[in-house]
Amino acid sequence: MIRVLLRSFAFAVLAILLAGTAGCIGAPDIVMVDRATALEQQAGGSFNDLERKLSRTSIQARPVPLTPKQFEALGIKPLPLQDTTELTDADRVDALLTQHCIGEGRDGLLVETRAACVGVVDRAEARDLIGRVNQARRQLWRWMHEQRPGASAEQIQKTWSRVHARGVVCGGWIESEGEAGKWEAKKC
Repeated sequence: MIRVLLRSFAFAVLAILLAGTAGCIGAPDIVMVDRATALEQQAGGSFNDLERKLSRTSIQARPVPLTPKQFEALGIKPLPLQDTTELTDADRVDALLTQHCIGEGRDGLLVETRAACVGVVDRAEARDLIGRVNQARRQLWRWMHEQRPGASAEQIQKTWSRVHARGVVCGGWIESEGEAGKWEAKKC
């Protein structure tokens, strides 16, 4: 019985060896890959780089972007687009005139017009500017009166004011001709 088993086993092994060498029986070509390609990962929804970037971004502290209107609503003065250290008083006056925070009075003096002001302005700075400019204008009128003693100081001031009004920046806040205390933007 053992002989029969050994003989049948040996026969089976011989049959397998002969069949393998004859090419009739062969193992199928199977290649096992443990990872998908990058294209397959993207198609399958695997975005590791993007996920890492999003997780880093979500935990980093950073400022919240606000619009200029939102800054104004919070009462924060917007940063100027140019270096304000090089601006003259005339440049500052023009900016405040177009913002309607100050106005050119019919008498030739600057006036604070806070109620019509568009945007955020440092009021103390504006008052100081108005004081400096008005003082300089009064000094100019005194000098002009000294040069033309025959003309009255009031006449010199009115003439200067009328000529100066032509040079006020377009859109600047000026006192209307008809009614005292009424303000309008200069049309150009």
